[in-house]
Amino acid sequence: MTTKTYLLAGCTSGIGLETLKALRADGHRLIAAVRNRESLAEFEDVESVEFDAEKTELQMELPEAIDGLAYFPGTITLKSFRALRDENFRRDLEVNLFGAVRLIRAALPSLQKSGHGSIVLFTTVAAQTGMPFHTSIAAAKSAVEGFARALAAELAPRMRVNCIAPSLTRTPLASGVIDTDAKLEASKQRHPLKRIGDPAEVAQLVRFLFSDAAGFITGQVLPIDGGLSSLRLL
Repeated sequence: MTTKTYLLAGCTSGIGLETLKALRADGHRLIAAVRNRESLAEFEDVESVEFDAEKTELQMELPEAIDGLAYFPGTITLKSFRALRDENFRRDLEVNLFGAVRLIRAALPSLQKSGHGSIVLFTTVAAQTGMPFHTSIAAAKSAVEGFARALAAELAPRMRVNCIAPSLTRTPLASGVIDTDAKLEASKQRHPLKRIGDPAEVAQLVRFLFSDAAGFITGQVLPIDGGLSSLRLL
């Protein structure tokens, strides 16, 4: 397997951490764009640059060539529309969209230098399937999807851009949604496969989209949601 260089933003927990572990096991060079390097202390061979999705000023030294970028920072703002304030919508956009925009802008010269860069962004099943209490996060992630498609068109044919759209996945970010047995069981029952997602499964989809095997895939939103967005069981 050819060793490649990947930039992973927000890879200290959940799907991001599982992706880091999978790519590290493959022997790739990894640069973690994170707020706190200490959270990755056990991975001494993983390089790091300072990155905060909510900071508008971004300065980082990156390798001359980067083969792939995955952006994992996200939010889960689940409130009724009446309870949401402008700052909720702004923060969801800041973390999910503008943080990605700034990081990609900074990394674009290195991605273009590789000649075959792959960018992976994250949306949510709620961007395509209307769900109550999701108006803020669905709006932000829908913006991510539109951005990804337009960027994929602009950067073709030398670079690919895709989105992954998970349903509820067992991560620290989602812990408040599944913090009781009753909540967890209700979440499982909403999915045709009767369980929620595993971050290691999603990590394998990132790994695939980075690989040469996905070389004909760009501009796509790929659901990994246990059938929630497409199946209705009678």
